[in-house]
Amino acid sequence: MQIKEQQKVKEPTANQAEELICYPAAQAPGRVEVAFESMLWNSRFVVLVAVVASLITAFGIFYITTIDIYYTISHLTHYHELDDAGRALLKSQTVAHVVGSVDGFLLGAIMLIFSLGLYELFISKIDIAGDKHGASNILFISSLDDLKDRLAKVIVLILIVMFFEQAIFLKPTEPLELLYYALAIMLVALALYLSHKAYH
Repeated sequence: MQIKEQQKVKEPTANQAEELICYPAAQAPGRVEVAFESMLWNSRFVVLVAVVASLITAFGIFYITTIDIYYTISHLTHYHELDDAGRALLKSQTVAHVVGSVDGFLLGAIMLIFSLGLYELFISKIDIAGDKHGASNILFISSLDDLKDRLAKVIVLILIVMFFEQAIFLKPTEPLELLYYALAIMLVALALYLSHKAYH
């Protein structure tokens, strides 16, 4: 009878066996570890220096470009009084200044986006941006690589605009100079094509 009773005792299943295994309790992090990790995490607030500096730079570029546009327009008040040569010179200078102004505003906008992007990447999401229609379309920066790529594209555009400003006043007098001028334009077009190809 005792043998039959012992046979009736069921052996524990696999799940019950796992429940019976005693795992060592996870050790709570020490005070030094918690303090050090907290210091590391809070160190991201140093990015606020770059955020504020980028904002100030953006405002400064907008101010400089606005003043340049004001004086460019003020020089056009006596445009009708100039002769043909004077109007041609003033027109070329005005075009160069307008292109430079567009470049300045573009650089200021990029610095503004750079500042907002750094804040969202390292500090916190801008909650008020989600409540404004169209505001969320301004920020397309999702990672540091995305931010770097956008800055690289803007730098290429700035260099092209600087070349255009200088090329307006170039007057090739020899065939070799004209060839160099055409090669420079071809290199600019190639740079634009490669930059477009790299991001699509």
